[in-house]
Amino acid sequence: MIDPVILKGFRDSLPKDEIPRKRIIRTLEDVFSSFGFVPIDTPVLEYTDVLLGKGGGETDKQIFRFNDNGGRDVAMRFDLTVPFARFMAAHHDEVGIPFRRYHISKVWRGENPQKGRYREFMQCDFDLVGADNALSDAEILTMMHRSFSALGIERYGFHLSHRGLFSTFLSTISAEDKAIEILRAVDKLRKIGSDEVRKLLEGITGSGEKAERILSFITAGDGKGFMETLGTLEDLSGGPSGASQRMRDIYAILQALGIESAFSFDPSITRGLDYYTGIVYETFLTDLPSIGSVCSGGRYNNLASLYMKDELPGVGSSIGLDRLLAALEELGSPLLADTSSADILVIPSEGKEAEAAAEAEKLRKEGISAALYLQSGARMKRIYSYAEANRIPYMLAFREDGSMEAKDLRTRAIMSEEEAIACLRGEKRD
Repeated sequence: MIDPVILKGFRDSLPKDEIPRKRIIRTLEDVFSSFGFVPIDTPVLEYTDVLLGKGGGETDKQIFRFNDNGGRDVAMRFDLTVPFARFMAAHHDEVGIPFRRYHISKVWRGENPQKGRYREFMQCDFDLVGADNALSDAEILTMMHRSFSALGIERYGFHLSHRGLFSTFLSTISAEDKAIEILRAVDKLRKIGSDEVRKLLEGITGSGEKAERILSFITAGDGKGFMETLGTLEDLSGGPSGASQRMRDIYAILQALGIESAFSFDPSITRGLDYYTGIVYETFLTDLPSIGSVCSGGRYNNLASLYMKDELPGVGSSIGLDRLLAALEELGSPLLADTSSADILVIPSEGKEAEAAAEAEKLRKEGISAALYLQSGARMKRIYSYAEANRIPYMLAFREDGSMEAKDLRTRAIMSEEEAIACLRGEKRD
């Protein structure tokens, strides 16, 4: 017999895991649709040169890459942004510009597995392409805020920065030629700490003074408000610029929406991938910062130029669903509490199968999810075991005389069908 093992970094998803995940996905899809965003999909496999055209650095080492049966060099997508750029180059004449999309699907990275991080995981991306202004940047940020609010998450913070500001600052200290290496070093600040980052920066720039100035820049927002931090960064980078004005305009929109308190200016946010060209951001759960960012992204105005001549500016964000689920589980979120496969289990007696099926359908039409037990005359012990395994809270059993009896399977309290439905509706409202 074959041992039913799975690869390291991969996992099966049981109903108790998948039900909350699907609930979260449906909630997010409702939010995205309310902003006029539409779903798309792309292939799991792409030509390797398409995926790696702008990945660079760590990404090259993390992809699953192989030759297929036709000898073609192919790779599995490592995120949903690069395939989206290829998608836009192929289909930009078929979709309206600006184009708003969301894409919720699996991606694969051959990195070392750890808590909340797997080699196969689900990403949830939403992007707006065809516009480069503060309004489009702010729309993505607003969707992030609305999404976390819709999920019932109360304690979180969005950390914003701007690649342009950092690039201007690096020019003032004559380190712009090392920008990519510096960005990747700074991106490791939360993982390895300031001392180790300082060592990396000294090695990259060859100067202890430059390393200190970079550290001073990326910590300029510590303990300061958004606008105060922005003013400090302008002073450090030689004065106002287009990048700093963009951040002012974005913040003004967030203020007009009354959600500015959820956003802070954090110049240590750089994002490791080098296709970002403007605003960048990460999201941290206040009560569990150690798990890292659960929603991140930024502006990438030059990404599509790899695949088409016309410039197609874009801005987007990605929610790491698996990491978010791991965090919510650790925090004991009520979002994960309800993992029942149905509201009520309808049990037929022998000779009453048709009546039971009709009753289950009637309940479904009334908005009650009803599972029909598929074996009449079964022993109650087996029925209870089935209901417990599927976390079904109520039972509706047909007696031999055709009458029905409802029961709360958690307390074993007997009640009428009407009472059970009233209890269910009350629990759903709560």
